[in-house]
Amino acid sequence: MTPVEVLLQEARKALQFSRAPYSKFRVGVAVEGTSGRIYRGCNFENPSLMMSICAEKVAILKALSEGEEGIRSIMIVSSEGGYCSPCGSCRQFILEFSPKAAIYLASDKGIKKYSIQELLPHAFQK
Repeated sequence: MTPVEVLLQEARKALQFSRAPYSKFRVGVAVEGTSGRIYRGCNFENPSLMMSICAEKVAILKALSEGEEGIRSIMIVSSEGGYCSPCGSCRQFILEFSPKAAIYLASDKGIKKYSIQELLPHAFQK
């Protein structure tokens, strides 16, 4: 199994823990740290939408809070079967905390690879 296939398998596993009772749009993410370790994350919705958290942030924060020095790659899948691109907030978050990561979007049609610069051109940076 290739590293990308492993990430896809782990992102799909993350979907089962998603809590999306309002939108029913479940997202699973797997990130590979520079150590080679994989961390999973999923989205959690809250009736107060501002308190909801995206799967990308969960996975990245798990990795960084466990001592990863960087993120090598990010795989994003959804329960809908189509490509699930990170929201604007997650794009900024990825830029800040994993700017060199390869970002993979998986669907029933295949996998697409992007950089954060492609997904967030003309980004706000300090």
